[in-house]
Amino acid sequence: MKIIILGAGQVGGSLAEHLANEANDITVIDTDSSRLRELQDRLDIRTIEGRASHPSALEHAGAQDADMLIAVTNSDEVNMTACQVARTLFNVPTKIARVREHDYLQRDHAIFGEKGIPVDVLISPEELVTQHIKRMIQYPGALQVLDFASGQAQLVAVKAYYGGPLVGREISFLRSHMPNIDTRVAAIFRQDHPMIPKGDTVIEADDEVFFIAARRDIRAVMSELRRLDRSYRRIMIAGGGNIGARLADSLESDYQVKLIERSMDRCTWLAQELNNTIVLHGSASDRDLLIEENIEDTDVFCALTNDDEANIMASMLAKRLGARTVMTLINNPAYVDLVQGGVIDVAISPQQTTIGALLTHVRRGDVAAVHSLRRGAAEALEAVAHGDKRSSKVVGRSIEEIDLPPGATIGAIVRGSEVLIAHDDLIIENSDHVILFLVDKRRIAEVERLFQVGLAFF
Repeated sequence: MKIIILGAGQVGGSLAEHLANEANDITVIDTDSSRLRELQDRLDIRTIEGRASHPSALEHAGAQDADMLIAVTNSDEVNMTACQVARTLFNVPTKIARVREHDYLQRDHAIFGEKGIPVDVLISPEELVTQHIKRMIQYPGALQVLDFASGQAQLVAVKAYYGGPLVGREISFLRSHMPNIDTRVAAIFRQDHPMIPKGDTVIEADDEVFFIAARRDIRAVMSELRRLDRSYRRIMIAGGGNIGARLADSLESDYQVKLIERSMDRCTWLAQELNNTIVLHGSASDRDLLIEENIEDTDVFCALTNDDEANIMASMLAKRLGARTVMTLINNPAYVDLVQGGVIDVAISPQQTTIGALLTHVRRGDVAAVHSLRRGAAEALEAVAHGDKRSSKVVGRSIEEIDLPPGATIGAIVRGSEVLIAHDDLIIENSDHVILFLVDKRRIAEVERLFQVGLAFF
């Protein structure tokens, strides 16, 4: 696939790396020559120094025969204009734009409709990150919570704790211990190394366990792997920017929310916009302020400013002063592995969240959802099966008959409103949503080919 990426920042660069490793023809346009040079030194891609929305730059990049344009510069306006130019002058089939400004997104149907700016897919990082954090808050103790089939099934990552009912036992014990709940352990990461679990695999303390189940059964399965944390109630948010404000707005009807913001003007605006959130003017690194606001009684402290170092320091202070769980927004990917699992309970990478949403539209075949896991090392995807036994490599076949590549497992199938956990004798039908887990992303092309329909179907 020939793809033009506009913007060589952290999202654009990470996306180029993902896609270049999968044998796509990638061209990146940016004004930062040093960043482009660094990408070209590492990756087998083409780079062009220029303004992303200029027709000459797009023409030089080969927009006339490109399959897809992905606009992820730091400017909403540049991204939108580039999509307009790509359609008007070059008729690029698929145009994806990252748009951050809430004012645009509130009117998205009018602005980006059939007669508006020709953006086929809108990506809002702030909205994606907000939903990601909200799911984590709904499931105390989870490291990651991913939705599939409109939330009917969920893939959850938890750290197995010493003393959990399943810790020290074989995975097969789970079925006999919980006969009324069906679940599947999709993968285990032990000391950062992936394992494809089997029935006789023994779960050890500190394993990072990914399991899939129907939404209604998630908490019950979590209780087998760790002490089930009591529900969160009191939330403190550091940073009243786009993400902090959205998160407060989405949580304030169900939780007690406090938000700390440094800018007095922003505080005034937040106080007017939010209904039940207590807005505090000050610094989240102010020890006296945190103590005064009863940080020791806070269930979740979310550091969501634009400054990684400020987020990390505020999180460490909040944890030391008694906050039960600390979630920290970190833009620099190099910091994520350094801090998670220590003082900071959950490190949130907006790049990985955004890239998963972008990959959904890049994957070949009918792919409904993609989630990048383990900082891009692994991937979970939801593919829709089409065809019949003659035209498809999966439809009409039981799971044990499907020739999955090494490191790939089918976790569940969503058929209509029914969530079917994958067992060897389960037969895949046309229109099933198949949820797969890959610990080796280099095999993604093989999985895509499994779900592509042969000519016999037509």
